[in-house]
Amino acid sequence: MSFFMGIDPGYSGAVVVLDYKGRIVDCIRLSETEHDVSEFIAEYASDVTFAILEKVNAMPRQGVSSTFKFGTSYGFCRALLVCHRIRFETTTPGMWQKTMGCMSKGDKKVTKAAAQRLFPEEKVVHATADAMLIAEYARRKVV
Repeated sequence: MSFFMGIDPGYSGAVVVLDYKGRIVDCIRLSETEHDVSEFIAEYASDVTFAILEKVNAMPRQGVSSTFKFGTSYGFCRALLVCHRIRFETTTPGMWQKTMGCMSKGDKKVTKAAAQRLFPEEKVVHATADAMLIAEYARRKVV
């Protein structure tokens, strides 16, 4: 099997796995327990050809506590990719959004609509939309 993984870090983000043809195989929200997320990634690790982890930074006017939680989630996701020996790159929101044709400027409705167009059979919610698009971005970089 040849799978691709997209990760939108943060408590309201998700991990999405796509197959070689661009169909969604599975998804988990990062609001699940760390154990559940780790088990999810372990389940697919040997079949993941390539993954993209969204590179995040602190945002203006974001509180210290929020910034710390966001960074912790990013580090957790990055560590899981390293521990499970999944080949990955990081990319900025601007880079993957430009490639996927959905420059959101922070408006989640834009990426949700783009994900719904790309995956019309799937139930797209704000928590999974970006990860879906990031996974497709990963697939397009390889295929």
